[in-house]
Amino acid sequence: MAETPASAPALRLSGDFRHAGRPLFSGLDLPVEAGRWTCLLGPSGVGKSTILRLFADLDTGGTFDGEISASDGARVAGRVAFMAQTDLLAPWLDVMGNVTLGSRLRGERIDRARARDLIARVGLADHVEKAPARLSGGMRQRVALARVLMEDRPVVLLDEPFAALDARTRAEMQDLAFDTLKDRTVLLVTHDPAEAVRLGHRIFILAETGLSEVEAPALEPVRPVEARETMDMQVRLFRALRGEPA
Repeated sequence: MAETPASAPALRLSGDFRHAGRPLFSGLDLPVEAGRWTCLLGPSGVGKSTILRLFADLDTGGTFDGEISASDGARVAGRVAFMAQTDLLAPWLDVMGNVTLGSRLRGERIDRARARDLIARVGLADHVEKAPARLSGGMRQRVALARVLMEDRPVVLLDEPFAALDARTRAEMQDLAFDTLKDRTVLLVTHDPAEAVRLGHRIFILAETGLSEVEAPALEPVRPVEARETMDMQVRLFRALRGEPA
């Protein structure tokens, strides 16, 4: 049975990670607020995806020396829905089968009505019976998003979930995800400053030199792209990502 939004905890990851004997990050201390969206940006190769995999208790291929905790004292693993950079769809299942895969694997009753609603909301109502091979890359990404939303977990980890989508569809799926994941604890890894500004309650940049926070606008997400605060924040983020004064 899915947990209620009220059970969504705050998270924290602190410590060091080594890969192939070399440090990837050291002295990291990343807070993820309960029931809010935390966005993590930074260049490739600094450990952003590794952080998601650590929270999800997935294999990272390296060694972590530190602590992963939730504010309620319970384990984070088992309460997580995770969306990777690739869609990871099962090629032998159709759209409905992929969206309901979690329930199938756990032997739970499949809520087909909810699955159909989510499939329709990601714009794939006419493709329910299609296999992944018959879908475009953007459509596959939308199936993967619907599958994560279907899991209805209190903690949601998203790794570049909208990267394969065109600008219009990306904005629509951002709106859908933000609405559907209301009161969940969400950690979003993205390379897109505009996306982080639109969705993030808190915004962090992870670089080779460490972790830093860029103060988000006072406007609550989802922020209108045309708002002055939104545009100013995008400029600040671009400068911060380039190592310039924000």
